[in-house]
Amino acid sequence: MVWPFPARSESKTAGVPLVALAQLGSPRWGPRSPAALTRDGYLENAVAYRCVRMVAEAAASVPLRTEDEGLASLLARPLPDMDGTSLLQSLHAHLQITGNAYLEAVSLADDEPPGALFVLRPDRMKANTGFNGWIEGWTYEVGRTKRAIQRSDDGWLPVLHFKLFNPGDDIYGLSPLAPARKALDMHNAGADWQKALIDNSARPSGALVYGQDGARMTDEQFSRLKDELESAHTGFANAGRPLLLEGGLDWKPMSLSPADMDFREARNTAAREIALAFGVPPMLLGIPGDNTYSNYREANAAFWKMTVLPLAQRVASALSNWLVPRFPSAGPVTCCVDSVPALAGERADLFAKLDQASFLTEAEKRSLAGLAPRSGGPA
Repeated sequence: MVWPFPARSESKTAGVPLVALAQLGSPRWGPRSPAALTRDGYLENAVAYRCVRMVAEAAASVPLRTEDEGLASLLARPLPDMDGTSLLQSLHAHLQITGNAYLEAVSLADDEPPGALFVLRPDRMKANTGFNGWIEGWTYEVGRTKRAIQRSDDGWLPVLHFKLFNPGDDIYGLSPLAPARKALDMHNAGADWQKALIDNSARPSGALVYGQDGARMTDEQFSRLKDELESAHTGFANAGRPLLLEGGLDWKPMSLSPADMDFREARNTAAREIALAFGVPPMLLGIPGDNTYSNYREANAAFWKMTVLPLAQRVASALSNWLVPRFPSAGPVTCCVDSVPALAGERADLFAKLDQASFLTEAEKRSLAGLAPRSGGPA
């Protein structure tokens, strides 16, 4: 008899051995829609959640610098109840989860520069395209309320769309969770399997074998055994309770043990693949088995140089192209790398090397260090 017991059949065949064959079915992967990736990734997976937070918080902590006081004030305080770091953190989080992020600039009058910046939810945005496929505006939809955002008379669009490259779509970006979907499903399925195993007394499924030479249990014996197993040997409350076998019953396990499946290493491999999609070194997440970096400091420096800084500089460049035309006296928006603590050691090494380069002028040294020319000094 196989647990859980199937319905009893009225027909009885004695002396005929029963052979059951099981074939491994095809895997079932979750959908790659933005809503499904947000639910299964950021909301229900600890590794993806931590990766998104690490990238968003690190990229938002890089200070932005501009010469115009009005633009600098807008970036530092985009809303009366929100600072610039919180705004950028929300922006980067949406970008990592869905591959798209949106900023809306609001002005009191059409001829005035923007006075506030808002982060718009990507799942509520829909592009309005023209006959040639170019974006002419956006529609922001909340429930049954729709708000159209169109270009101004001078062609400026008050919505800035950030997106990650998507080779299959001309408008919307690709979420890092989409290529990591299989690893995400494996990691989530592993957690579900562990929870189901604990609920089932931490024991795999199996079969109770009765009798020899085609002997069968009576209906009364079958019902009594079924009721006893359901009431006394299933669920986490009955974990560890011994199973008393009598009358020729024998227990045959039918599932592989976690050690046989190399279950723990499979989950760690899936977690490393999720971290790889976000560009986060697994060592920073505490995932065992990763020896790519010799120490934590090198992993942290690689995370900043290969993931955080390129993302922060890209956002700064996009903000510069979008907002500088609305502030006539503003210069470009740049990232202040000198204020990043993780790169302080490398900056100190660079300054020491430039200080010893006697063949360079002071202006050339400041240019190589990424600093502006000294006020009143040589150009």
